[in-house]
Amino acid sequence: MTLVPKREYVVLLAGDVLVFVISLWLALALRYVALPSKAFFLLHFTPFTILFIAWIAVFFLAGLYGKHTRLFRHRLPAAIFYAQAINVSIAALFFFLIPLFGIAPKTLLVLYLAVSCPLIYFWRVLIFPALRTSRKLKGVLIASGPDISDLAKEVASDSRFPFEFASILDTATAKSHNVIQEACRVAAKTSTNFFVVDFSDKAIATALPIVYNAAFQKRRFALVDAVDLYQEVFDRMPLSLLQYKRVLAGAASSRIYDFSKRIVDIAGALFVGIIALIMYPFVALAIKLDDGGPVFITQARVGKYQHPIQILKFRSMSGNDEGVYGTSGKTALFVTRVGKWLRVLRIDELPQLWNVLVGDLSLVGPRPELPALSSRYSARIPYYDARYLITPGLTGWAQIRHDRDPHHGADIPETKMKLSYDLFYLERRSLLLDVYILLQTVRIVVSARGS
Repeated sequence: MTLVPKREYVVLLAGDVLVFVISLWLALALRYVALPSKAFFLLHFTPFTILFIAWIAVFFLAGLYGKHTRLFRHRLPAAIFYAQAINVSIAALFFFLIPLFGIAPKTLLVLYLAVSCPLIYFWRVLIFPALRTSRKLKGVLIASGPDISDLAKEVASDSRFPFEFASILDTATAKSHNVIQEACRVAAKTSTNFFVVDFSDKAIATALPIVYNAAFQKRRFALVDAVDLYQEVFDRMPLSLLQYKRVLAGAASSRIYDFSKRIVDIAGALFVGIIALIMYPFVALAIKLDDGGPVFITQARVGKYQHPIQILKFRSMSGNDEGVYGTSGKTALFVTRVGKWLRVLRIDELPQLWNVLVGDLSLVGPRPELPALSSRYSARIPYYDARYLITPGLTGWAQIRHDRDPHHGADIPETKMKLSYDLFYLERRSLLLDVYILLQTVRIVVSARGS
C-alpha cells in the first residue's frame, strides 16, 4: 500500500493537456466571435499538438509537476503565469520560424494567454484537489525523535495527504508494555489501515507480532517504515532515524548504472564544454577589467572515498576561499562585481567540466567540500562522510532542493539539512533522477536564482 500515491501526477498531466485544448477552442471562439467548426478547429489543433509537448516540458521545468506542498500552492499563480507567457512566446517563434501551417495566430495567442492562465489555475487549485477522496486512511505512528515530530506536524497541517495519524506514540517516553497495549488497542480498531514504525527502535520488536496478527483482520492494511514515509513527504533522509546498515546499503549500485552515468558525464561535459569555450575569452576579459586579478583559481576539494581532488573555476571572489574561517565562521573575502553575475548564471562552474571529463567529478552528485570544512563537519555531523561514497557532482539533489546552503562559511544546522538531501540521493539515485536534476538545474540557471 502506498500512502503517497504517484497516480495524481498522471491525472494532473492529463488535466493540463485538456485545459490546453479547451483554451485553444475558447480563444478561437473569442477571436472570431463564433463557435469554431470542427474543420477550422482541427486546422489549428494539428500544429498546436506539437506545441502542447513543448508546453508540458516548460511546465516541468517551471516545477509545476512538483509536490503540491503549501509553499508550492502559494507560488502557483505566479508560476502558471510565467510558464504560460513562455509558452506563448515559444508558439509565436514556432509559427514565425515554421510557416508551414497557413496560420499566423498573433491575436489568437494573446487571447489564449488570457484564457488559459485562469483556467489552469482553476483546474489546479479548485478541481484537482477536489478529485482526491475526502475519506482519509487512518493509521498510527509509533516512533520518536525530531524528524518524527516534523513528520507528524506536516501530515496534520496539510490536507493534501490522503492519510492521517489517528494515534501517535512516542517510544522515547513510553515503556515497552505501553507500546504493546497501544498496538493492541489500535489493531482492534477496524478503521485503522496502517502502522508507521521505526524498525530500528527496540520498542517496536515486541509489538510486531500483534501488528502481524492485525494484518489478517483487515481488508486493507500496511506496515510502513517511518524512514520511507519521511522520504516520500520531504524528499530527504531523516538523519535522526538513520543506521549505518541503511547508509551502506544505499551506497551500492549496479554496474550498468555506473557505466551509463559515466557515458552521460563524458557526453554532457564534451557537448556543453565545447559550446562554453565561446564564452571563455569574454569571461576572462571581464574578470581582468574588473580588478586585474587571475582569471582561474584551483581549489582543493574532497572527492570520492575522501581522495583529494583539484577543481578549476573562474575566479568570482577577491581571493581563493580555502575554508579556513577562524572564530567568525565566515570568510573575509568578498564576491567581485563580475563574480556576482558569474555565480548567478553558474558560469564560474564551467571550467569544472574538465574535472568531469577526467572523472574527478560527475555531472550529478553531492557537491565536493573544502578539506577544512569537511574535517569540521565530519567531526560534528553523523554520517557526513557517507556523501563521499559516490563521485561528487557539479549539481545535485541538495543544490536544487536546499536554498540555504552555507556559502563561504561554516554552518552546522544548514549543513545537516543539506546532508539529508545528499543521503536521499545516495539511496535513490538513478539515471531518471539524474536527468530530472539536470533539467531542474537548467531551470534554476535560466531563472537566474542566486548561488
